[in-house]
Amino acid sequence: MNLKFIELSMSYRGEHMITKIMLLSIFTSFACSAFAAKQVEAEKYWMKLKATNKVERTELLNAGLAIEHGIHDDYAILIGNKDDLEAAKKTGKLIEHFKAEAGLFDFPSKDSKFHNYDEMLREMQAIRALNPNIVQLQNIGRTHEGRMIVNIKISGNMRYSSQLPAIVFTGTHHAREHLSTEMPLMLARALVEGYNSQNFNLQKLINSREINIIPMVNPDGVEHDIADGVYKRWRKNRRDNGDGTYGVDLNRNYGYLWGTGGSSKRTSSDVYMGPKPFSEPETQAIKAFVENKPNITTLLSFHTFSELILYPWGHTDEPIANERDRRVHEIMANRMSKWNNYTPQASADLYKTSGDTTDWAYGEHGIISFTFELDPKSLWSGGFYPGQDMIPVVFNKNINPCLYLIEFADNPYRVLQSRSKRLGFTTDFLEY
Repeated sequence: MNLKFIELSMSYRGEHMITKIMLLSIFTSFACSAFAAKQVEAEKYWMKLKATNKVERTELLNAGLAIEHGIHDDYAILIGNKDDLEAAKKTGKLIEHFKAEAGLFDFPSKDSKFHNYDEMLREMQAIRALNPNIVQLQNIGRTHEGRMIVNIKISGNMRYSSQLPAIVFTGTHHAREHLSTEMPLMLARALVEGYNSQNFNLQKLINSREINIIPMVNPDGVEHDIADGVYKRWRKNRRDNGDGTYGVDLNRNYGYLWGTGGSSKRTSSDVYMGPKPFSEPETQAIKAFVENKPNITTLLSFHTFSELILYPWGHTDEPIANERDRRVHEIMANRMSKWNNYTPQASADLYKTSGDTTDWAYGEHGIISFTFELDPKSLWSGGFYPGQDMIPVVFNKNINPCLYLIEFADNPYRVLQSRSKRLGFTTDFLEY
């Protein structure tokens, strides 16, 4: 894959406004069917279903119901559309439900510190301007609606970065998880500002690594979620499924053991896995990017919420068969939990999933892989929309885990040693 270094154009929104106006006239003839589809999309229901263990939680996912990480001892909380409500009734596990009024879990009306797509592009440009010698911006692919998926590449040895150990951070596979955009953006800025401040240990680290940060994998979904100033709790991308429904769950669309559980074939489901593995331009972009970089050793995918550190496997209850790999994941997860106070566990301990990023990265490529379910802890603490005051909280809790992963990206198996100071320092001394 030929990655082009880019100067990001801020004219995107204006160009696509013209396109939207043109499309409006085209779609007028389909008004009746489109209205019905919008009704399914717009109406949301709060549901409480019986789920006493991970097996019962997985059964809900197999029915096409996306659990909102509102997991309790004997029930789970979901928010879904009319189709989801009907599916919930058919499970026989529905305890209660009510229509979720607009704004029930929305952001505060003035939440300006979160970045929409254009603002994210401008912040990327600003980060690059801090030190163009160590920052490059790369367009790694385009979405269904033509938006760029952009990687922030950071290295103090840019010319030979392909020969250095590499790490990848991704954010916002799921549109409504806006904190998962902010954390990688703030990480990128912190790395460059720290480098510029003559922090010797941080300079040494950045000079010996290739750090890749992709803050927004799903920009179409993000823009849809925040359109008109009304948050829609939108999860998927914006594929037109051709039946009046939209979207594929990108974190069920990766190819490793795709479609084997914890996802749905129902197009209106929030966990719709897509028509085939890697059917989506967004997952295709991540696949091509990772496979073009054999130097990648470590991957961290940011999500929200629940305060968890997850690692493979997600598709099975069986632990990783390779004992060294299993121990590396467990040791690193436990170490990182000391900083952010998140719960470390295998993904399937929550519920089974298939087609997710980390199972694919580790299963297909042997990349040591983690998912962070960022703050808050629960739906009642703000869920997907906890407000802008949560941004610095999440950053401060997770900067050291990120530095730890960058440090050990040269050889994650070093964590198996009792004391490892190959670079002459540990993450405790890298604290930002």
